[in-house]
Amino acid sequence: MQRNRITTLVSLLAFVIVAAVGGWLAGSRIQSPAEAAARTAPPTPSPILVPVEKRVLTSDIVTRGTARYGLPQSISLVPSTAKGYTGIITTLPTRGTQLNEGDLLLTASERPVFVLQGATPVYRDLVPGTVGADVRQFETSLQRLGFDPGPVDGVFDKQTGTALVAWYAASDRQPMAPTAEQLANLRSLETELDRARNDHAAAEDVATAAPLTVAAVRANVENANKLASAAVAAKILRRDEVFAKATAGTAERTAATAELEVAQAAAKATQLAGEAALQSAVNSQKSAERTAIAAAATVERIAADRALAEQKAGVYLPADEIVFIPTLPVRIESITIAVGDPARGPVLMVTNNQLAIDSTLPLGEAPLVKAGMDVVIDEPDLGIKATGVVASVADAPGTNGADGFHIYFETRVDETPTALDGFSLRLTIPVKSTNGMVLAVPISALALTADGTSTVQVEKKGVFETIVVEPGLAADGFVEVTPVDSELEPGQFVVVGYENQETVGQ
Repeated sequence: MQRNRITTLVSLLAFVIVAAVGGWLAGSRIQSPAEAAARTAPPTPSPILVPVEKRVLTSDIVTRGTARYGLPQSISLVPSTAKGYTGIITTLPTRGTQLNEGDLLLTASERPVFVLQGATPVYRDLVPGTVGADVRQFETSLQRLGFDPGPVDGVFDKQTGTALVAWYAASDRQPMAPTAEQLANLRSLETELDRARNDHAAAEDVATAAPLTVAAVRANVENANKLASAAVAAKILRRDEVFAKATAGTAERTAATAELEVAQAAAKATQLAGEAALQSAVNSQKSAERTAIAAAATVERIAADRALAEQKAGVYLPADEIVFIPTLPVRIESITIAVGDPARGPVLMVTNNQLAIDSTLPLGEAPLVKAGMDVVIDEPDLGIKATGVVASVADAPGTNGADGFHIYFETRVDETPTALDGFSLRLTIPVKSTNGMVLAVPISALALTADGTSTVQVEKKGVFETIVVEPGLAADGFVEVTPVDSELEPGQFVVVGYENQETVGQ
């Protein structure tokens, strides 16, 4: 009985405790309407402040372009007629190789091909005796390289050949020597010249003797004519004597007359024969003189040919062992042949060392960009930074690979150690500027009132004041501001927005 009573008291006490705790928990959950409104009200916003700055503002045009080296030009080899064969490519340079005057470009059949500076392209072999602007250009190159070619007169003479030998020797090379055909031609001309000189000497001997022959014939003719005349005179005297005799008969007179006529005919024949003999001698003299003159001319011509052949039988510069490039230095951009190919025609492409960037501008922005403007070049993902200037802007859309809605422009890159060739890069061109330091605030600090007035909120000793400003150039998220009736100084704080402190805390 006592045990049942104790059990009942414990149960009752437990119920009371549970009821009390439940009442307290229920009471703690009950709120008045005022308490509920207070708890759900938004927290007081906190202004976001940034300082007023003094800075230069610029408005930029941003585009992209691909870097390349400038002035691409094809290099070709011209076959040599003096060599009589086309070489085979044996060595080639690598892309990016720098070339200066006198450098070895490549080899063909182990013969060198050198680079020289000049505007006139190679079009023939330069052999002793060659005259022309290309020879003068070669002499000028030799002079620049320190090898004296003698007078720079456009004539490939002995001094030019000596300088050529020295230039090749400086590269441990030997210039081309005379060909077998040239030497054979020289020997043939020497033999022909000896024969012509002998013929000339013989002709001179005949021409020298011809006047004497004419004089002898003339003397013989004159003597024969005198004898014939004497015979005629004797016959005339005989006839006169016969006709003077009273006793002379007809037969005797006829005989005397006939003898005279025979003598006269003989004299006439002697005269004609003499004239013919003398004319023949004179003709022979003239012929001998002409032969001697012709023989002398032949000697002179063959001697000139021999002298020229002797000149050409010296060292020479084959057309396929040299290339002239207008401006040096250059770099190898691409190679269009391979080792083992014939050494003729286009072999490679070179460029200068000036980096350039090809890019385009929309039609609306193109008028703002002018040659000479500075360009900032970068590529943030690659860590590339460089500078340059606008080199040129096309006059019309659709040129240099641009479409009909864009204008091509070229940027010349300032010297940079970074290899930019082939990279796509970002180009930033400042087209407007404040031309000096100005007051600037973030664009978000600027507010526009109903009447169109621009204002900013300035924090002054914990108090926020709204002041009227005149906005100027906007760029890079900032705007130039000029206070109208108030003061605004760098370092003062302006409101750019508000943040919820409770939210920030969470």
